[in-house]
Amino acid sequence: MFRILFHSPEIPGNTGNAIRLAAITGAELHLVEPLGFDFSDAKLRRAGLDYHDLAVVTVHPDLDAAWEALHPERVFAFTSDGERSYTEIDYRPGDVLMFGRESVGLSEETKHDPHVTARVRLPMLPALRSLNLANAASIAVYEAWRQQGFAGAKL
Repeated sequence: MFRILFHSPEIPGNTGNAIRLAAITGAELHLVEPLGFDFSDAKLRRAGLDYHDLAVVTVHPDLDAAWEALHPERVFAFTSDGERSYTEIDYRPGDVLMFGRESVGLSEETKHDPHVTARVRLPMLPALRSLNLANAASIAVYEAWRQQGFAGAKL
C-alpha cells in the first residue's frame, strides 16, 4: 500500500486522524521527529479513536533515518508551491506521500531532497495558505488508492 510521511507534525489531532486514515486504508504512517506532541496526548488518542492498534505507525528520529528505513522508489512532496497537481500523478503501491508541519509546510531543503520525485499540490482558491494536514493526506491517499481500484477494500 501507500506510505504517508509527516515531517515534524505539530498538532496531535492531525496525527490522530492520520492514524485512523492509515488503519482504514491500509497505508503506513511514518512520522519524522521532532514531533510537537507525545503519544500520550489526549487529543491524539481521541482523534485516532480505537484505530491506534490497527495502524502501522513508525517514528523516525530524522529524515535520513526515514529514507534508510523506507528505501523509497518514489516520493511525492505535497506543498502549496508544487509544480504538478496531485491528479497528474500515476500512483503506485509503495509510493511515499510526504507532508510538512502544519505551521510552515516542508522546508526548501526537504522539498528539494534528492529522494523527492515530484513536488505536488492540491488545488486551492488563490490567497489561501494551506489545507488542514490530515485533510490533505486523506485527499492524496484516497486518490492514490482509487487509482489502484481500492485494492482490498469492501466496496
